[in-house]
Amino acid sequence: MPAGISNGNGAHPHITVSNLTMAYGSFVLMRDLNFTINHGDVFIIMGGSGSGKSTLLRHLIGLNEPARGDIFYGEENFTTADPARRQEMVRRMGVLFQSGALWSSMTLAENVGLPLGEYTDLSPAEINEIASLKLALVGLKGFEDYYPSQISGGMQKRAGLARAMALDPEILLFDEPSAGLDPISSRLLDDLILELRDSLGSTVVVVTHELASIFTIGNNSVFLDPETRTMIAGGDPKELLAHSQHPTVRRFLTRGEEEEHE
Repeated sequence: MPAGISNGNGAHPHITVSNLTMAYGSFVLMRDLNFTINHGDVFIIMGGSGSGKSTLLRHLIGLNEPARGDIFYGEENFTTADPARRQEMVRRMGVLFQSGALWSSMTLAENVGLPLGEYTDLSPAEINEIASLKLALVGLKGFEDYYPSQISGGMQKRAGLARAMALDPEILLFDEPSAGLDPISSRLLDDLILELRDSLGSTVVVVTHELASIFTIGNNSVFLDPETRTMIAGGDPKELLAHSQHPTVRRFLTRGEEEEHE
């Protein structure tokens, strides 16, 4: 990627996806994906069912390999980096999977402290102190000794978010963070994501189909279309709602409006 590239308004790219094709064997899921995620963006990966939204997130963190194309972090090629360097780059990311992925046999503090114990030389007391701080940041102060089964689904998502933040990542990636949550809990989680982005200075990537979240937190996006197997739109979701003439994008972003007017 050329040095010094920018998006034209002075923003600095944090993640650049270049000519990416995602495939399972001979089956091409998505092809020719090209987009840029800037520092401080809340970037939404959206699209119809089966479009490969979660698969794209897995490519961004190295769990899946591109069939073709490259992923850059800054100006460094993540796709072609050697395994040791890729591991260093992954450590700058925090991931919240759809299920929350908390260990049921561990307390919340132990769950949050797990990455710290694996990747740092901190003492158990220091790990416990940091875990308590991260839990406090997501509104779970006092719940350090609770087990996942003892708290609500929304609290489990927040605990998963605290663990994703354990290593002070530059990039936070969420896979359907609002899945299974009631509207109030979902809105609180959206507010929390924005607060953490602002306080930590992180770049945030979110896979979601929830319109309320898309318009509340997203300032940049890519739209994946399962019919054409490529991206058909990108940019601020609110701008896409106002100006996109693509019927598939418009149908997706105006879901429910017909029912409201009946």
